[in-house]
Amino acid sequence: MKIKGRYILVAATFILALILYVDRICISVAKDAISGDLELNDKAMGWVLSAFALGYALFQVPGGMLADRFGPRVILSSIVTIWSFFTALTGWAWNLISLIVVRFLFGAGEAGAFPNMSRAIFSWIPLRERGLVIGLNFSGSRIGAAFALPFVAWLITAYGWRNSFLILGAIGIGWAVLWWIGFRDLPENHPRISQEEKEEIISGRQEREEAKSIDLPLRVLMKSRNMKIAVVQYFCSNFTFFFALTWLFPYLKETYSLNTMEAGWYTTAPFLAGAVGNWLSGVMVDRIYVHGKWNQSRIYPAMIGFGLAAFGLIGSIFMSTPLSAVVMLSIAILGADMTLSPSWAICLDIGKERSGTASGTMNMAGNIGSFLTALIFPYLLAWTGSSEFFFYVAGGLNVLAMFLWSRTKADQGLAY
Repeated sequence: MKIKGRYILVAATFILALILYVDRICISVAKDAISGDLELNDKAMGWVLSAFALGYALFQVPGGMLADRFGPRVILSSIVTIWSFFTALTGWAWNLISLIVVRFLFGAGEAGAFPNMSRAIFSWIPLRERGLVIGLNFSGSRIGAAFALPFVAWLITAYGWRNSFLILGAIGIGWAVLWWIGFRDLPENHPRISQEEKEEIISGRQEREEAKSIDLPLRVLMKSRNMKIAVVQYFCSNFTFFFALTWLFPYLKETYSLNTMEAGWYTTAPFLAGAVGNWLSGVMVDRIYVHGKWNQSRIYPAMIGFGLAAFGLIGSIFMSTPLSAVVMLSIAILGADMTLSPSWAICLDIGKERSGTASGTMNMAGNIGSFLTALIFPYLLAWTGSSEFFFYVAGGLNVLAMFLWSRTKADQGLAY
């Protein structure tokens, strides 16, 4: 049986999400080696980690707008090449300032990845399949993060942290070349897609709006209550997840006196749980939607996810062993990742053919949360001598997000 073209697209974006998070999390695994070579303390590394999040946040909207204007073929090929170059360049850093600059530019390069994927999904994936496709894409990022922990630990041991970044950069450039060769912005223009599949995609695609311009100004976008909710709730979601991406590995290693490989294997569990959360949420979104419940298909998975995240974060405070703590944190990350499919689905509901801009705006806000997480955790730990307050703050943000989702009306899109 011939594989449908849109499923090849999903496989390609899944692999990209995997590469993206391997490149992103590798610095957390390399933290001790980098700190030793460059003589950096935890607060300095907090600035290094937050530099990525700041670059990533600031360039979300430009990345999404470029996708809407020029299409994800040329833009995604370009930005993957750019961030892969700065991944490799990380291995050349010689002091704190150079490392901060390179990681900021790396974050700026990665910024357009998911908005461009979102724009490709709008054109290629029928509305009834979007939830699972978005869930699969984000599960690739979680599997990439989980895979990166033991893989990068081995890579650093075998080749050193500097050479490890060079190897990872080369992998990303290879993906960019294949994307440019094999992808087209519209299935209608792809020479290898059957006419039958083209008609299936077009008939199931969300109705387009006639617009005077392909640009969607932020002042117009942010008048929508749906968009405001999407922005704030995604800030809450990323505040939780970015802890796992940056400080979970060193937190477990130091709190429970683990060696590097032990910490690496323990830390894989929350990311694998996150992948499950993405699959589960994606299926829920599509199953509820096909029963004619558009609003509920976004609201229910998101509210359940934020509830689990709050429970897992607060529960982890009371655990006394690394295994029990990891179980609770896995529940937290599973819940946080259940919010991704409805979050990105509602950006498609809002933005339609300008979904790159809408998703970029939401992701910008989310990564301001990431930026704050990378800094707040080490500073709170230094000031209070305990990590508990951080977990209470994160849990409270998840409860706030549950309330916000209860007021969402996805079927009204930008109008609400």
